[in-house]
Amino acid sequence: MWARASAPFLQLDLTRCNPAKAPSINPQMMPKVRLHGQFRKLALIASSCAFFLMAAAARGQQVDAAFGLSTVSAPSAASASANYSAQSLTGGAYPSFSGDFLIKKQFGVNGEISWRASQAFYQGFYPFRPIFYDFNGIWIPQLGKHFAGELMAGIGAESARFYQPFTICGFNGCTNYVSSNHFLGHFGGGIRAYLFGNFFVRPEAHLYLIRNNFEFSSARATRFGVSIGYTFRPQQY
Repeated sequence: MWARASAPFLQLDLTRCNPAKAPSINPQMMPKVRLHGQFRKLALIASSCAFFLMAAAARGQQVDAAFGLSTVSAPSAASASANYSAQSLTGGAYPSFSGDFLIKKQFGVNGEISWRASQAFYQGFYPFRPIFYDFNGIWIPQLGKHFAGELMAGIGAESARFYQPFTICGFNGCTNYVSSNHFLGHFGGGIRAYLFGNFFVRPEAHLYLIRNNFEFSSARATRFGVSIGYTFRPQQY
């Protein structure tokens, strides 16, 4: 069951979610969470990014879009200090979408979102799914005829969804989860290899520094993966 609180906030009572004996969890570590129409927000973000990318392409600027698959590495549950819960973010497959356009020469702006494809289990009992999204300034230097680098830095958020066995309806629609959201700083980089015309393959790495990430073992998480993308209106390589 989930303990009730004054709307629009809910306080998770995770120790009563499973008839089996639940592990001991520090109540100060558990998040206060707000119901969100997350799918509507993600659709709005994706629509806004698509609009800006098409507008940039229409003006003859370089535009890049990519889809990727990655995984997350973070400090282990055993390494959690007194300020964090014994739950690691490590593991899982993370699909991702990213896009950027260059404003001036090799400098531009970037946005991306990644999420855990399958649910994980918090403390082995409670289903949850992390989502990361960020907005960055980006530098794309040429590294030869068929290669280009990527360096980016920006801000974003981690949204951890905790799923429940029933649905709650509110002003933003109905959901079967509550979300705990945290501001984060983001640093990332990769190497593009243009092997088939305007198509590129991009090995990449991303570092997230997450504010008040008390539900997990650390404020730090790293995502490693590979994306496949396409460059519109490219510069000459």
